[in-house]
Amino acid sequence: MEALEEKEAQVAAWLKKIFGDHPIPQYEVNARTTEILYNLSGRNRIRDRDVYLVTEDLKQKAKEYESEAKHLQDLLMESVNFSPASLSSTGSRYLNALVDSAVVLETKDTSLASFIPAVNDLTSDLFRTKSKNEEIKLELAKLEKNLTATLVLEKCLQEDLKKAELHLCTERARVDSRLQNMDFLKAKSEEFRSGIRTAEEQLSARGMDASLSHQSLVALSEKLAELKRQTMPLKKKLESYLDLMPNPSLAQVKIEEAKRELDTIEAELTKRVNMMEL
Repeated sequence: MEALEEKEAQVAAWLKKIFGDHPIPQYEVNARTTEILYNLSGRNRIRDRDVYLVTEDLKQKAKEYESEAKHLQDLLMESVNFSPASLSSTGSRYLNALVDSAVVLETKDTSLASFIPAVNDLTSDLFRTKSKNEEIKLELAKLEKNLTATLVLEKCLQEDLKKAELHLCTERARVDSRLQNMDFLKAKSEEFRSGIRTAEEQLSARGMDASLSHQSLVALSEKLAELKRQTMPLKKKLESYLDLMPNPSLAQVKIEEAKRELDTIEAELTKRVNMMEL
């Protein structure tokens, strides 16, 4: 319990230090939130200590650099009686340009031995950058070419899609029309069947011969077609007899037989036709 109260006190002090004069946001005080804030305050203290150490180190290095610069300046004044303040405006600009160049090239000093390798490295980097830019340009040109081809293909596909949609609409309208016609024909067919059944029932009730029904007439029509087909060879056979020049009496007998047979068939055919007409 005392440990928890101690953590709460440390958390409260840390929050007061963080927010300063600003009000501390309200939060639920319990063991879990206290533990989280306590751990967070510990990490914050460690980070503050690291930042303080880095800052102090930088300050110490800055002092050392300033001392070294002052030493070099004093040495320069003693050796050649030279001071940056004694330079002309042009000389000052050159000196500043030299210093800026050394900073940009990240050299340890402004000597020629330091500048030449740095410039060489910078030139190599420039060549590599140019080569990379050329590769990027080639890749970009290839991508633009592919993009153009893709756009053309997309346009063609869109046109084909429009044509397909138009054709589909036309075909759908045609199919709908055929379906309507089919429904109409089915209805008419059913109406005709019903009318035929009704007529056959009426005729049957009036004593009509069953052989004159629709089915019978259809069967007779098929038989008639078959008889016509059968008479064709006989007619051809008769025509062949007529073309011959044999014994007149024998030919006459054959002709008479053929005529009788043809008359019989024609009579039967006429009879069937008359029955169909009735």
